[in-house]
Amino acid sequence: MATAKEHIEEIRRSKFSIGGETNPLTEDLHQAVKNLSAELYAKDVHFFMELVQNAEDNEYHEGVDPSLEFVITSKDITDTGAQATLLIFNNEKGFSRKNIESICSVGRSTKKGNRKRGYIGEKGIGFKSVFLITAQPYIFSNGYQIRFSEEPCQHCNVGYIVPEWVEANPTLSVIKQIYGSSATLPATTIVLPLKPDKVKPVKQQLSSIHPEVLLFLSKIKKLSVREDNEDPRLNTVSAISISSETDFVKKKNIDAESYMLHLSADEKSGLGECSYYMWKQKFPVRREHRVDRRMDVDEWVITLAFPNGERLNRGTSSPGIYAFLPTEMVTNFPFIIQADFLLASSRETILLDDIWNRGILDCVSSAFVSAFTSLVRANEGAPVSTLTHMFGFLPVNASPYPILNDVRDSIKRKLLSLKCIRFNLNKSCNAFAHWLQECVSHHCAALHLQQWVPDTIQRGTLPALQFIKQIYGSSATLPATTIVLPLKPDKVKPVKQQLSSIHPEVLLFLSKIKKLSVREDNEDPRLNT
Repeated sequence: MATAKEHIEEIRRSKFSIGGETNPLTEDLHQAVKNLSAELYAKDVHFFMELVQNAEDNEYHEGVDPSLEFVITSKDITDTGAQATLLIFNNEKGFSRKNIESICSVGRSTKKGNRKRGYIGEKGIGFKSVFLITAQPYIFSNGYQIRFSEEPCQHCNVGYIVPEWVEANPTLSVIKQIYGSSATLPATTIVLPLKPDKVKPVKQQLSSIHPEVLLFLSKIKKLSVREDNEDPRLNTVSAISISSETDFVKKKNIDAESYMLHLSADEKSGLGECSYYMWKQKFPVRREHRVDRRMDVDEWVITLAFPNGERLNRGTSSPGIYAFLPTEMVTNFPFIIQADFLLASSRETILLDDIWNRGILDCVSSAFVSAFTSLVRANEGAPVSTLTHMFGFLPVNASPYPILNDVRDSIKRKLLSLKCIRFNLNKSCNAFAHWLQECVSHHCAALHLQQWVPDTIQRGTLPALQFIKQIYGSSATLPATTIVLPLKPDKVKPVKQQLSSIHPEVLLFLSKIKKLSVREDNEDPRLNT
């Protein structure tokens, strides 16, 4: 088999007629590249998202934690006069002959027809998006060391896709110094000497990478950004290292599964962490929602993420909709929606009027109800105080997007029709059922969510809050959690005896509780025992 260098020479000779016989298709290539250029610069393509998308679609050796690292330096390692150079390191398997031939073509992706295998790229721009920020991208992978140029090649008058072998500037040893001399260089390195007017925008993009970028990626487990300068005081990019870890996968049935995912983001301000309850469910694609761009896809896979605590962010708004990678849509929902949405070219929003996307959104309410009821059932044995946060996942606030308000209304209808607040807990009149219902009633009242509470609760199945407040003391604010226990007849006396005999040193070795009190409330105080 030919060496990497011989392979590049073969491509230059046979495809671009460099040092060989004239290829009659060269003029067609030239026109295709001109069309690519027009498309590339007409679209507001997000180069960072395209590179992350490519890395997610790459293949990795078993046992490797797929990672993507961005390093920006002021060193002109390509000797092109660049004020700054961006290096991207990816520990994938590396470029194959087929990958090289694809990148030297226009509109010939190795991912076409592989949507079912999990590939998330689709625009046909991919790697070529780097030309938005560089005039000469370099690739070092599996023995290949090549560069491309947006300027037409002097030998064939074609730009963008003509590979040129790189002997020096940069060398692998120089790249290794920037990566870290003590570490092994990953299989693939992309070197981008930045255009002068792109240095500041690229630094801004790198500094604003959202820490939840890995939330719905199945392969990439680590992503980092840092700046490498001889004088660290010159660094202006906000460094960050993001990692994800899946706790376990619990199969619910053939169409749904749930798992916990942990994200951590390490940056100068400290380490941020958040866990997310993930619910993934499949739905068949309806005939009326099929589109040409997804004709080979027979099912939608919708994933909902419920953050357990404060979401990770970097002072920016948190996106509510993902298409594997984040859009810029803020939904006002307390959960995150992920699906194979069709996007605007900028990746900022999904196409709101697209029938494919509308079909997906029609299924979100069903996925939410399945996830929500699963969460409640999974916590049946837990203390009531740990359950209240689940009702914070109800989409109480209106969304700025009318189509998402339709989703919100559908969720409410489905929950109320299922009487989900009570659902299977009323099988027996145990204390836990009362505790949970009271907890829900109080939580919903506090958030003005009476419209989310089943009629049976509102009609008086549970003690009204105003009666509880009278007992607690009308001048005081009711605590966040109240548990009401109607005592069994034979337990009244033993409970009173226990309450009367609580030892005053009960708080001696407790680290949190600072006050504990017992009292009896009767209209006639003389009845207190």
